[in-house]
Amino acid sequence: MARVTLSAQGAADPGTVWQRYADVDRWPSWSPQIKAVHCAGRRLSPGMSGTVESVVGIRAVFVVEAVDHDRRTWTWRVRLGRIRIRLHHEVRPQGPGSATSLTMYGPRLVLLAYAPLARLALHRLVRP
Repeated sequence: MARVTLSAQGAADPGTVWQRYADVDRWPSWSPQIKAVHCAGRRLSPGMSGTVESVVGIRAVFVVEAVDHDRRTWTWRVRLGRIRIRLHHEVRPQGPGSATSLTMYGPRLVLLAYAPLARLALHRLVRP
């Protein structure tokens, strides 16, 4: 299992960035690969599960493992067939804006293939 960490900084307030994570209906607004999130709840919570639908119609199953709204961190597991990835997200203040990081654990080739899309999403996430 490999580990890849990505990060981005931007002018958006950390509270705004966190709300973009916490409200799953907002994910398609900053993550260009996501078309929709299908799950019972609409706000991140531990144990939340469902599917993430990509813009090309691929659906990946997910389970949220942990959420800390005060520290602005969350972790989830995503599965697409036999491929399993664990993703840990953090948001923190950075100067007048915010910084976000994503640490991914999974098969190296899968992580490297996904990294450009994830990097783009992180940069969009921290935009004002």
